[in-house]
Amino acid sequence: MKQIDLVIVGGGPAGMSAAVAAYDSGVKSILILERDAHLGGILQQCIHNGFGLHRFGEELTGPEYAWRYEQQVYERKIPYLLNTMVLDISPEKVVTATNSEEGVFQIQAKAVILAMGCRERSKGALNIAGTRPSGIFSAGTAQKYVNLKGYMPGKNVVILGSGDIGLIMARRMTLEGAKVHAVCELMPYSGGLARNIEQCLNDFGIPLRLSHTVVEIHGKERLEGVTIAKVDENRRPIPETREYIPCDTLLLSVGLIPENELSKTAGVPLDRVTNGALVDQDRQTAVEGIFACGNVLHVHDLVDYVSEEAEIAGKSAVAYIQGLTAERTDIPLTTDGKIRYTVPQRITQKKDVTVFFRVADVYRNVTIRVSDGDRVIYSKKKLKVAPGEMESITLRPDQFADAKALSFALEVK
Repeated sequence: MKQIDLVIVGGGPAGMSAAVAAYDSGVKSILILERDAHLGGILQQCIHNGFGLHRFGEELTGPEYAWRYEQQVYERKIPYLLNTMVLDISPEKVVTATNSEEGVFQIQAKAVILAMGCRERSKGALNIAGTRPSGIFSAGTAQKYVNLKGYMPGKNVVILGSGDIGLIMARRMTLEGAKVHAVCELMPYSGGLARNIEQCLNDFGIPLRLSHTVVEIHGKERLEGVTIAKVDENRRPIPETREYIPCDTLLLSVGLIPENELSKTAGVPLDRVTNGALVDQDRQTAVEGIFACGNVLHVHDLVDYVSEEAEIAGKSAVAYIQGLTAERTDIPLTTDGKIRYTVPQRITQKKDVTVFFRVADVYRNVTIRVSDGDRVIYSKKKLKVAPGEMESITLRPDQFADAKALSFALEVK
């Protein structure tokens, strides 16, 4: 069995950033395992710009952003294996993987970083009535066909879901000559970034139909059209609002699911809201020595934030391997419902902690409060918060030094 200090599962932006941070922090025995034929992960098919503004101070396309980190991996001569599928991770940090050259092999690691990213929610999870014709794609699959393969999925398009991938594909399909009839969103607000709504829909005159969903699919061999309907406050379709739209393509942008099957085999407990691991401020899971970062932990708005989080995991893995920790504590973080979740979910060391969180609805004129029982330790006012945009606050050790638990709440005026 191979002995390696740090094994990183996933060679996307999170995996590469974690590897670079770990290497620069002093651990040189690192191995990245990537199941695809190249490093870079999903960024390889994201040929639009908008990446890197926070990390590099300039607008890059997805492949350009990935290349920056690939260069850093190459410069440091960090080993990686491509076309390698990880089959199992044990709680003892034994990683079982396979590829065509070595067959099935095992690695005993001192620490493991999970950076497997997300997969898209499929049509099967939606229970839409109708037939099963060709022409129905997840937005990410359509993006791969158009940007990497040079195939056009269709010419008349309806998009269900207003996540960022769906918004970007509405623009992409329009630029390639297709007609995007509508972007339908079940919720009364968009799940994407405000800049994407402006640049991808408004700039191209593509209608965004909030509180609408697809209720029926038509067509036998090929999609012929969809029936959409407005939904009430309980998200039930209103029959009298049904509207038929002829189309040959339906793109689904209905959410991302963190790819945590390997986390489960390692015995890592998951958060029911994020579908990612429960972690502390070091991004260490409840299984000692196993860390998680990037979209496998929770879905991020920007790849820049993925890289920042992966750096935390990389440095923390090195500190764990070297036995370096700050003063210990154990403070769980809870939310009030208006705030859906926090990452991390608990604080275990007395040092500065940046807490990321996402809200459940669009709220205006709000105050974000963090309290320990009746004592408010942090308060911040904001004009507007929305589910499509992640929020964050930083807490100092002196603010939570004696806390038993921290409650995150949103006060709406």
